[in-house]
Order: sequence, then C-alpha cells, then structure tokens
Amino acid sequence: MKLIKFPGLLLLAFLFTFSGFSQDSEEYQVAENYTKQEVDIAMRDGTKLHTTIYSPKDTSKKYPIIMQRTPYSSRPYGEGQLRSKIGPNEYLMKEGNIIVYQDVRGRWMSEGVYDNMRAYIPNKKGKQFDEASDTYDSIDWLIKNIKNNNGKVGTWGISYPGFYAVYSLLDAHPALKAVSPQAGISDFFFDDFHHNGAYLLSYWRATSIFGYEKSTPSDTAWYKMPELNSEDQYQFFLDNGPLSNLDKYYKEDNVFWQQLKDHPNYDEFWKSRGILQHLKNVKPAVMTVGGLFDAEDLYGPFHEYQSIEKSGDNYNTLVYGPWSHGDWARKSPRQAIGNVYFGDNISEDYQKNIETKFFNHFLKGSGSKDSGLPEAYMYDTGNREWDEYAAWPPKEAKTKKYFLGADQKLEDKATDAEVTFVSDPKKPVPYSEDIKMVFTPRKYMTDDQRFAARRPDVLVFETEVLQEDLTLVGPIEAALKVATTGTAADWVVKVIDVYPADAPDYEETQEYLKMGNYHMMVRSDVIRGRFRNSFEKPEPFEANKKTDVSFELQDVNHTFKKGHKLQIQVQSTWFPLIDLNPQTYVPNIFKAKAEDFKKQTHTVYGDSFIKVSVLNEK
Repeated sequence: MKLIKFPGLLLLAFLFTFSGFSQDSEEYQVAENYTKQEVDIAMRDGTKLHTTIYSPKDTSKKYPIIMQRTPYSSRPYGEGQLRSKIGPNEYLMKEGNIIVYQDVRGRWMSEGVYDNMRAYIPNKKGKQFDEASDTYDSIDWLIKNIKNNNGKVGTWGISYPGFYAVYSLLDAHPALKAVSPQAGISDFFFDDFHHNGAYLLSYWRATSIFGYEKSTPSDTAWYKMPELNSEDQYQFFLDNGPLSNLDKYYKEDNVFWQQLKDHPNYDEFWKSRGILQHLKNVKPAVMTVGGLFDAEDLYGPFHEYQSIEKSGDNYNTLVYGPWSHGDWARKSPRQAIGNVYFGDNISEDYQKNIETKFFNHFLKGSGSKDSGLPEAYMYDTGNREWDEYAAWPPKEAKTKKYFLGADQKLEDKATDAEVTFVSDPKKPVPYSEDIKMVFTPRKYMTDDQRFAARRPDVLVFETEVLQEDLTLVGPIEAALKVATTGTAADWVVKVIDVYPADAPDYEETQEYLKMGNYHMMVRSDVIRGRFRNSFEKPEPFEANKKTDVSFELQDVNHTFKKGHKLQIQVQSTWFPLIDLNPQTYVPNIFKAKAEDFKKQTHTVYGDSFIKVSVLNEK
C-alpha cells in the first residue's frame, strides 16, 4: 500500500468535479478581487470545523454568502494561498459573492470523527449533532461574523458536496434561502456503491477515500490507495475472483470496506443514512441538478426532487443536461459523452442562464416563486435541444409497453416466447470494450453496445425502423418474467438507440468505431435478483420456476429519431461494473467462495415487458 497525495489522480476526480468549475475561462485573478480568511468554527458540541472564506475586496455593498461543505478539502490552506476559481461558476465569482468552503466533520483540517453519510437525527437535544446541525451552526456563525453579508445564504455542491447541500435543507437556518444539490448522493444502496442492491465493483477503489479515518486535522491525504499493477480492470478483477479475495487490499482499518461487507442487505445501517425520507416541509428554494449520463449519482437527484415536490410548497425546480458526473461545472465548447456529441457550450449556457439566475433571484433579488425558470429544464438527448416542462415527468405523457418477443422483436402484446442464454461467471459480459483501469467509470453510459449484442449471453429485442420520432420521458420500468437453473442471478436491462447505417461520425468517435449502426446506450440498470421482493429480506430463486423480477431504470428525456430503432438488451453479468453473482444463493456475496460460482441457464419469457412513458405517440 502506498500513500497517494491529493494532487494528481484525485485532483482531476475531485478538485474540478466537486469543488467548482473548469479552469479554462478568461483570466480572472481571485487574489486581486477577494480576501481569504481561514477560521475554525465551533459546533454545538465543541468540535471545530475548518472554514475558508473568500470576501470581495469591494466593501461598498453587501453580498450573500454561498457555501459548500465538502469532504474533499477546502484547500489550499495557509495565508496567501488562494484558489484560482471560486464559487459555483465564474459569473457568480466575478459579480461578487462571499464564497465559503468548509471541511466537514472528521475530514482534512476539521476536528471530529468522519461518518460516511452520517445519519440524520430528528429532534436533536443538547449537544447532539449531525450534518444538519453542523450546517446550521456554521451559517449562524457566518451571518453574525462576516462583514458586509446581506443576511442571505445559499449552499451548493456536486456529488458528495451535493449530499451536504441536500442535508442543509433539514432543520434549515432561517438565513438559508437557496440550495442547489448537484448530483447529490441520497442513498448508498442505490447510488454510487450499489444499484438496486448489486455492488458496483467499479467503485471499489474509491473505498480508500471514504474508509480510512483520522483523529486529528490534516492538510495532506491520510488515506491509502492500493497498487494494482494492472491496466486491464476486467482481467484484474476476474483474476482476483470472489470479493473475499479483495480483503488483501483493504484491511480492518478501512471502516467503509468492513461496513460494505457487514451490511449486504438494505438494513437499518443503510436506511438510517438515506436522506430522502427526511425531505419534508422544506423551506428554502431548491434547484436540483443532474446529468442524464451520470454514472455515479443518477438516482439521487431525481428522487430528491420528487421527495421535495411531495413534501411541501417551496420553490423546487429540476435541471438535467447531457452530462456525465459534474460536466455542468466545466466549460467544454463541445459537450460529448464518450463517442456521442450533444451540442456546443451547453455547460456555459447552464452556468450563465440557469445557475446564476437561480442564485441571484433568491439571494439578491425578490426571492418570489416567479424566478423565470421552468419547473423542469430537461435536455432531449436525441433531439439535442432543451425542453421546458411544467411538471416532471410530464403529465401529458402516455404509458406504453414493449413486450420481449421471439426473433429479437419488441412486440405490442405478450407472447409465449421463451428465450434462453447461458450465464458463465468465468466469461462475464464486459460493461465496456475499452481496455483500461478507471477510477470511476463514466464513458460507458453512452457506449456502443454492438459488442454486447453479438454475444450469445445477451438477449436483443428491437423495433422495426421507426417511421416517426418517438420521445420517451420519465422513468422506465422493467417487468421481467424469468427463470434460472440456479438459485441466484442478476438482471441487467439496457435501453438502446440504434442509429441508421448512414449516420455520420463525430469528432469524438473512437477511431475503431463508426456511428453508422451505432448502438447508443440511453439508459441501463441492474437488480440483484435476491432483492426482487424486498431489499431488506433477500431470498433465493426456486430453480426452473418462472418468477417476476421488476425494477425501475432512471428517467430519460430522449427522442428516438425517425430512421432509428429502439432496442432492449437483457443480460445477467455486467463486469466489472458490478461484481459477479455466484448464481447459487449464498447469504452474503462478499463472503462467497470460488466454489459457489456456477454456470447457469437463464430464461426470459414473452410476457416480460418494458414500460415507458411516451410523449409524442399518435
């Protein structure tokens, strides 16, 4: 094991993605326009949280405070050391706001013990604390001690800082007026480290960042990352075998690895750390932001928005663009995910005309519900244009079912088809053709799926060539009727846009590919079959018995253009995005042994269907 300093690999993963925006904007000197102050703010239990404050040098007027609480460091530390860019975007930075960064409890220069997705405590008494009280106490101090503030506070953050932004809504300080959770985690059983109970092996290396605790403030990284000595993640994980063999990389001192192993089911440990159930009677204005191709936190933003929408009558809006994790905070002239191009200057348009407008309206303007922004601002990833909706999902959408028929066809009605395939844990279906070792996967969300369609252990069902545009909006439900010769199985469903044969290549298209007949993945997800009836109480399959397996794929806003085809793929392995299922039932897959992994035959029946919401079908 070796100590990895924060700059380098993690600089790209966290500093740009989570802490702000890209560094390619026109020259603007923070040091010439802002003063920096570092303070340690005492919480109600006496623990001090390290906080960095950037205040405009122009003191002729009052400014709102915009704060980010982060586990990824409020650096740079030390007098005279300033960030080159601050705030959610360059427009808010240049026009003048008080920008605050804070190391959360137990991370970097803050005191205390870190708790991964610390559980919320309702009705706290005395010195009881959680992230809500830490946020409240911090805002209270900032309002009372920072000169030239106008008494209004906003919070924002991407990914884990997005989780802390969501948390600021609980027991919110009266001064908190505007909150923008962006790609916020909401529940680790459905975001990041699990999808519907399936463990995301592809995030295994990130365990090092969250798993090692520290007892004193530190301005350098204290966590360790394993040396893998491989550039082929598929082969690396296949050679290592069962999850239990990975214990040699993470010992008992990695608290999060132990938690993952000890809590394979959706028990109280995970439930208590979820935040959705607490989003009630929200008062501040909220703008939830996400990427339609965010491989890490797609579940959270959609469900946070819906939970807040049900909870009260505060201002609540949703923005989803053609982005991967954190792309909206960058300023790429061409927005692309992997091989697929979506348009020009999309992130800059968002920063200038949506994000800045939101914060200015609620922190500097009237703060009325008439913000000038729609209820839902969603990018159509097929038409390549923004859509504005009065509700999400759109109320005018109509439900349609596509049944998984024989001869690779999607049918309008159920059939008596039975399609089988052999799932072999020794030769799992890759999630990507790329041969590399990635820290967290992203590009695969729009990857070409032809390589999978041509495998015998991937079932393909598709429409004829579309004669009219077909727009799918909102969540997609997979309702499978299946059987297996074993007692355990995972089920993966992918929704794919098949391009016409004459589709032109993009600048971003990999050299070995062509966009003609490109199988673009639009949406995909997995369920660990043992959780088909309950995430709390797993159960085996009865061998060779037809069984219902239903789960939700996250929302889309995608037009399948005339001349394209809608395709559905069904498979059982997706490696090493998710770990391998032994396909024989064991109580805890983290403790499965090599002999538990067996080749099995799976069957998908013709009354299986995919339920979608269609916006423009005649």
